[in-house]
Amino acid sequence: MKHSHLDAVDKVILDILQEDAKTPLKEIAGRVYLSTPAVSARIEKMEKEGFITGYHAQVNPVALGYHIKAFINLEVSPTDKKEFYPYIKACRNVIECNCVTGDYSMVLEVLFPGTVELDQFIGELQHFGRTKTLIVFSTSVEHRGILGGETQELN
Repeated sequence: MKHSHLDAVDKVILDILQEDAKTPLKEIAGRVYLSTPAVSARIEKMEKEGFITGYHAQVNPVALGYHIKAFINLEVSPTDKKEFYPYIKACRNVIECNCVTGDYSMVLEVLFPGTVELDQFIGELQHFGRTKTLIVFSTSVEHRGILGGETQELN
């Protein structure tokens, strides 16, 4: 897919939307010194070209009862990946799964109510290969926008 170039205004709009996707168009327009219809057209173009792939609510896992966040390294043999991918996509506690280089072939980010449920899940994962689990104590940088800090407000 060929993308057009993003200019400074587009990057500021992306920063604003990544900070709060519910920011009113009128407010965005004021911050980038364009009309509301011009901002709307730019957002629509960025959606169409694949720069913006969706809008999501950021929720508090602890408030929903998920007190344990962990990263699980998993060694999956290439022959098992055909079975692994559908399995892992169906696991609602897996919030991200990445195929990576290194000693392990997969890195999973998971959320569970407690360690008992996490331990049970790790036992199921070991059907696919060896695991190494890292339980998160705290997070100093939460998921953030990819342009964060790169762009400045327009003067």
